[in-house]
Amino acid sequence: MLTFNNFYNTDTKSFPPKFLFLIIPPLLVILILFTTKKGRSFIDKLPLINLTYLNVVRIPVELVLYWLFLNNTVPELMTFAGRNFDVISGISAPFIAYFDLQKQKIDKKIILVWNFIALGLLMNIVINAILSAPFSFQKFGFDQPNIAILNFPFSWLPAYIVPTVLFGHLASIRKLVKILGASPRGI
Repeated sequence: MLTFNNFYNTDTKSFPPKFLFLIIPPLLVILILFTTKKGRSFIDKLPLINLTYLNVVRIPVELVLYWLFLNNTVPELMTFAGRNFDVISGISAPFIAYFDLQKQKIDKKIILVWNFIALGLLMNIVINAILSAPFSFQKFGFDQPNIAILNFPFSWLPAYIVPTVLFGHLASIRKLVKILGASPRGI
């Protein structure tokens, strides 16, 4: 509703940025899930294979970001032609899920490392996206600021898709650390 009413794309230089109203609620939900007993119980019941396959969503997201760049609403650095290599996580996710979680052919430690690398790639694009937005602290993308995320439907990216992928990695890391800690061989 706020996006439809142009709440985010007006007065982008306000401090703190109005954009916080878009990203803080999902981050609070993640925090609550990881800090409450019921939340951790919910996380522990999630299938690791589903959390891994979730990363496939990154492929269409990267294609949309590239399309947005071609339509002058995000800077090139937010695409795979620039500084965004997040598509690697999306492409590799089905292989990781299939060969490890279904066929049991990859050590769980490798899956843990993959999750940390994919989380790093996610953080890379999030930081670049925020610093490319037309906020008072903008550092990149001055020729073409990241204005897409301030408009519907692209506001779903920071409000829902990114937090969901973030949650998936954090939940996977939690599960893998528990698995590796419980097994004498680390499997």
